[in-house]
Amino acid sequence: MKARVTVTLKTGILDPQGKAIEGALKSLGVDGVASVRQGKVFDIELAGVDKAKAQAALKEAADKLLANTVIENYRVEIV
Repeated sequence: MKARVTVTLKTGILDPQGKAIEGALKSLGVDGVASVRQGKVFDIELAGVDKAKAQAALKEAADKLLANTVIENYRVEIV
């Protein structure tokens, strides 16, 4: 079973890396860039687990390791 955990900064949290990417895109001539927010994506393969158990295990992993839940949100998708 394959899953994807997407981690993004919460609204209102400053994103200096996103600002740097925004500036770089503009300097490359990419038109229409209003803002950039960066995040993290984890593609995870699980063996021998049912969908409900996989969802619960990945939520726990995101809470404890993959995301800093003080400043980040995350989404778990089973694909």
